[in-house]
Amino acid sequence: MIRFEPRTNPSAIMVYGVPVLAAIIAILLAAIPLALAGAPIIKAYGLMMSGAFGSMFSISEMLTRATPLILTGLAAAIAFRAKLWNIGAEGQLYMGAMAAVAIGSGVIDGPSYIMIPVVLIAGAAAGAVMLIGPTLLKTRLGVDEVVTTLLLNFIVILFVQMMLEGALKDPMSMGWPQSEPVIDNAVLPPLIERMRVHLGLVIALICAVALAIFVKRTIWGFEIRAVGENAAAAKFSGISVTKTMVLVAMLSGGLAGLAGVSEVAGTRGYLATDLSPGYGYAGIVVAMLARLSPIGVIISALFVASVFVGADSMSRAIGVSSYLADLIVAMALLCVLIGGFLTRFKVHFEHQKSAG
Repeated sequence: MIRFEPRTNPSAIMVYGVPVLAAIIAILLAAIPLALAGAPIIKAYGLMMSGAFGSMFSISEMLTRATPLILTGLAAAIAFRAKLWNIGAEGQLYMGAMAAVAIGSGVIDGPSYIMIPVVLIAGAAAGAVMLIGPTLLKTRLGVDEVVTTLLLNFIVILFVQMMLEGALKDPMSMGWPQSEPVIDNAVLPPLIERMRVHLGLVIALICAVALAIFVKRTIWGFEIRAVGENAAAAKFSGISVTKTMVLVAMLSGGLAGLAGVSEVAGTRGYLATDLSPGYGYAGIVVAMLARLSPIGVIISALFVASVFVGADSMSRAIGVSSYLADLIVAMALLCVLIGGFLTRFKVHFEHQKSAG
């Protein structure tokens, strides 16, 4: 017989060590599919490490990949903290990117110190608006936000495809469905010359620190945590659950929208339907690996980005599918979920005595 007993006060080592242990176990378990694929395991791990950290170019690519993951991870973390299950960061990312292109491709012009903030605000606002609707449906009518935010992802991507074939289409793209490029004054400048890592990384780090302070040190952050712990008790104590949820929606959707801005104004320079390889969904994994900690999101995003970049490099070198990266990230999430359960509960195995 198995009995689960709640842990009254889990140690800090257990709480913070579980995500680290989960990542290590996931990487070790990756040896199984590598062996089944006939790849040299030690060499494969070495190629993954060198692919992510072996040169300045590798590190810059890893940081470039981590930038949108930090922002979508923060979007998921703040939403999940309030029990607002935002699965729509992918759609919010695309809406933010589309707003950035609509404003930053020449509709208005000005110096970079004006254009960059305008593009960032437009993208964040577009992402925020995308989540406010499902949030109000949840608080007012009890509609499941998992369903509404998930389905909105597909609606937004179809809408983006329509716009790229119409109003936003670049006449110089030779028929390819992509937008006009963002003007130079609206481009996020690179942090290192001849590298792709850009100002979006600094913005993402600032957002992480600011969100950590906001959640821990402000009245609004306390209300968000209170609603997440027990919405009924928070409402009884005088906290407006609807207003708090709308605030969370604005923060979460805005952060996901900023991820879209970082891609079109920093990495790509234009909008296309393949802008995101799933950053919105990967952000959920990043947030869970970080246990919803804004600072932890930075670390987990770097881990996920290094796995993706390292696996891409390894797949080119030894011919193993780069989907191994998705497998590692999925196993890490599974290990974190199991570890989180064992952090909250003690497991007791009891032998049932036979009668007589």
